Amino acid sequence: AMLAREMGFSESTVEMIEGGALLHDIGKLSIDTEILTKPGPLDDEERKAIRAHPLRSAEVVSRVELLQRSAEIVRHHHERPDGKGYPHGLKGHEIPVGARILNVADAFDAMISDRPYRKGKTVEMALEELRRGSGTEFDPVVVEYLIRLVNDGKLQFLGIG
Repeated sequence: AMLAREMGFSESTVEMIEGGALLHDIGKLSIDTEILTKPGPLDDEERKAIRAHPLRSAEVVSRVELLQRSAEIVRHHHERPDGKGYPHGLKGHEIPVGARILNVADAFDAMISDRPYRKGKTVEMALEELRRGSGTEFDPVVVEYLIRLVNDGKLQFLGIG
């Protein structure tokens, strides 16, 4: 929400993104924990299960009246500007802006967080990875806003800065 607010979106849009962010991975509840925590590469079936979670999540979110507007954000939060994301392979501005924001915020959080199979990256390493993926994996404008928030010390509540 802070990222969307920093980018100048209306409070109504911020709330829609925030609603999507809260439940964007709820579809992972239907995936076997062994797949979610697997340290090595996923096989085709496991990858298929992972790639289906945005659709499952969006289905759940769309059933909650207050969150129906957030379903599109949830559905497309793994799309990429270069069209190599999922579930639909959308490109650039075909991807709803809320989903582009959630994609960057979610990726950053995943990078700096410890996982059962790896230690989280430093903030500096995560920002560098976002820079490298800017324009292909991640929306470049959103990446720049996130970098600015971190550099300005506005994400201290996450233990950053």
